[in-house]
Amino acid sequence: MSWLPLSFGAPMVLWGLLALPVIWWLLRLTPPRPQTEVFPPLRILARVLRREETPQQSPWWLTLLRLLMAALIVAALAEPVFNPREKLPAEGAALALVIDNDWASAADWGKRVATAERLIADANSNGVPVLIAFTAEKPNAEIGPFDAAAALDRLRAAKPRPIPTDRPAVYARVASALESLPGASVAVLADGLAAQGDEAAFNMLLSNNAARVVWAVSDRLSLTGLTGADNQVDGFALTAIRAPGDPAPAQVTAGAFDDKGRRIADATLTFAPGGTTATGAMAVPFELRNDFAYIALDGERQAGAVRVLDESSKRRRVGLLSQSEADQAQPLLSPLYYIRRALQPFADLVEPSSVDLADAIPQLLDQKPAMIVMADVGTIPEQARQRLVDWVDKGGTLVRFAGSRLAAAGNDDDLLPVRLRTGERSLGGALSWTAPQPVTEFPKTGPFADLAPPTEVTVTRQVLAEPTPDIVERTWATLADGTPLVTGMKKDKGTLVLFHVTPEATWSNLPISGSFVEMLRRIVQLSRNQGSAVANAEAAATSLAPYRMIAADGTLVPPTPDARPLVPGAGPLPVTLENPPGLYGSETGVFAHNLLGGDSAFTPLARPEITVPVTTIQYAFDEQRNLKGPLVTAALVLMVLDTLAVFWMGGLLSRRPRRAGAAATAAVLLMALGALIGQADVARADDAKPGDTEAIGDISKTRIAYVLTGEPGVDSISRAGLEGLTRFLIEKTALEPGAPAGVDISKDELSFYPLIYWPIDPSAPMPSEAAIARIDAYMQQGGTVLFDTRDQFANGIGADSTSPATERLRDILGNLNVPPLEPVPSDHVLTKSFYILPEFPGRFAGSPLWVEASLEASNTENRPVRTGDGVSPIMITANDFAGAWAVDENGDPLLPTVPSDPMQRIYALRAGVNIMMYMLTGNYKSDQVHVPVLLERLGQ
Repeated sequence: MSWLPLSFGAPMVLWGLLALPVIWWLLRLTPPRPQTEVFPPLRILARVLRREETPQQSPWWLTLLRLLMAALIVAALAEPVFNPREKLPAEGAALALVIDNDWASAADWGKRVATAERLIADANSNGVPVLIAFTAEKPNAEIGPFDAAAALDRLRAAKPRPIPTDRPAVYARVASALESLPGASVAVLADGLAAQGDEAAFNMLLSNNAARVVWAVSDRLSLTGLTGADNQVDGFALTAIRAPGDPAPAQVTAGAFDDKGRRIADATLTFAPGGTTATGAMAVPFELRNDFAYIALDGERQAGAVRVLDESSKRRRVGLLSQSEADQAQPLLSPLYYIRRALQPFADLVEPSSVDLADAIPQLLDQKPAMIVMADVGTIPEQARQRLVDWVDKGGTLVRFAGSRLAAAGNDDDLLPVRLRTGERSLGGALSWTAPQPVTEFPKTGPFADLAPPTEVTVTRQVLAEPTPDIVERTWATLADGTPLVTGMKKDKGTLVLFHVTPEATWSNLPISGSFVEMLRRIVQLSRNQGSAVANAEAAATSLAPYRMIAADGTLVPPTPDARPLVPGAGPLPVTLENPPGLYGSETGVFAHNLLGGDSAFTPLARPEITVPVTTIQYAFDEQRNLKGPLVTAALVLMVLDTLAVFWMGGLLSRRPRRAGAAATAAVLLMALGALIGQADVARADDAKPGDTEAIGDISKTRIAYVLTGEPGVDSISRAGLEGLTRFLIEKTALEPGAPAGVDISKDELSFYPLIYWPIDPSAPMPSEAAIARIDAYMQQGGTVLFDTRDQFANGIGADSTSPATERLRDILGNLNVPPLEPVPSDHVLTKSFYILPEFPGRFAGSPLWVEASLEASNTENRPVRTGDGVSPIMITANDFAGAWAVDENGDPLLPTVPSDPMQRIYALRAGVNIMMYMLTGNYKSDQVHVPVLLERLGQ
């Protein structure tokens, strides 16, 4: 029985409401006990008529209270439910729950769990077992059947995985388990994305033993994924996809993050109306692009919206050098022409402005390239050679191409990977017996191991390497006759590479082949330490350990226990539970394994043809609320009120000493009523005044105040500075101050604050005489004002020159009763109230902190600590304390210190701690120093 949005589990109990008139009649006939009054004076009693009076009926309000209590009890027994949900068909021999827990389900995983919990609850009420299987777990995972409690435990322990679904394998296991449970209900909680093999998987699951099907779907498929992030010449080219069917245009924002999670770039991608692909560009300098660790779409909490980057996505700066002047009329004959064409798509090329090697090499090295390519450079000038050698030893990659100049130059063991024979070798000429040589398979130990050999490439001239014991391991490419085409070696942290042919198509047609581009690209990848380990690992086809994984919600996390090493290959690698998306390798180099490929697309999952009854539901949280408990509680509250009313009408709550027991009973009942209702009334005194609540809040915690100058920039820095000092106090001391307070000295109460920070700004209006009088009264009553002119470096030249801030401070102090002042002596309590501090710097250093002068300043004998009976009512500095203390919401400093010294900010915060401890404790530390002398005088 249901009337939306309210239903009853036992609607027949509501017939009990018909008894309310009978209850009303009975209550009228049974009034409460009348109140009795005792009158001691006999004369008055003698005049009272002896006539017994009894109330005819109960008061109307008491009758109504009792009727309402009875109605609440009847309604509670009927088990009312607010916003009831439809009971799901979890019947038959069993309930089979098949849940997609892949990356696409991460965004609304809570709703999916809530939906599954409702299905399990309905199965429990029908007394049927539950099979529960997840499509992104290991295929051999236990699926049941379980009882409802065990099924709930497995459901709540499950979590979304950053991998695609494996419906065929999981559905096959569920279908096999249902063979022994004919007539079961099957609930499919899918992610909404179609996958390969879905048709066969659904046929296997639903065609044989399912008696009824629950098909759960999302409101709409609103996933957005990132399928491409290509580092091009001008920036990163991004590609995003979404599911078809959305006719409205849309924009998504992508952010680039470094390996510490800091956002360093943004881009906007736009979907056309009805479009499924969006592109955008992230145009930033290549120095920043090289810091990109991953790119993520904003607002998408799933792994498909994150793309990690490795060395293949980072651009290097490559320097080009040649001794031949470029022939503008015949660019194809330029030694660097083909090198430029090969490297330009994935590297930033730089060239020197001078053709003199003595100047050109330093010019290139000053630009800090990752790799330098020398096209037929012979002897290197001695003044530039050592700097080039040092650059290689520290990690640079030097690639040299042969030519007539290199063949004629002598050997250079520091800048060549192998020793060369003098001269050059000619193949296939008129005076040669040998034919041009092709290129053979690339050696398995080199960086070109997984490249196909260029069968169309032949070599007609080359420079030969001297045969040495290590020539084989230094050979990266060979000709058919076994002579090296490319040699390389590691030198300290750097790499030396030599192409034994020229960079133009004169000695070989290699520069005009596609393999030339791939070979140079591999060498560019080796040009940094991070890339060498991964590139070599790829070449040797060895496994890479998991480094950082992409979680299902799109965050980067440490490797999970299920993750296994990844073996890179030539083609796309599948994303599995053992190899989830993320970075593989180590700190020296990583390999990016992303979830979505460049050809990925989101295809909505279509419901298959099902011959059995189907119930379609949507993922949603359970908004059903059982009202039985609240109604019973309300009835109990009314019962307590009824009891109190009867006591009051019977005179048990009268204020008489002999009724102390009744008063105690009433107090207990009142406390019980407060516990049931969950609220407590706060008594307000008759003499309460407006603003008392705020005043109590101000004095409940120690708070530091600052003067509102009316200048937004000054006031914001003051507040940020005191917030930074408050954080430091909470972190380093037992004091936990409240939030800083900005005060208007002309009208706000000042006595609540032990310290008021006053930044002097000459552009702020001059305080009125009344406001200055209030400050003077505050200082006379024990408060302290810290004046900060913030002008340590603003004074002009000369001893008499003063800044505008200092002039303003003089005008203010001229109307105050200022005691004699002195810079804080080295033995003052302020120097050791918490930290031992010789000085009190702020954002600036050098200005002394002025305080009230000690009465015994001249007596320096037998005085371990400068003492005073109270606390200085005034302090003056020019070091800008608030500027040094100021922090943002993340706790990072807002303003730099002058000079830029991190320890100066620490000392400034310590100075603030000492000032606060001094304000709150006075000279107690001075007294502690004198304890031995005092005890000696007392004869202890």
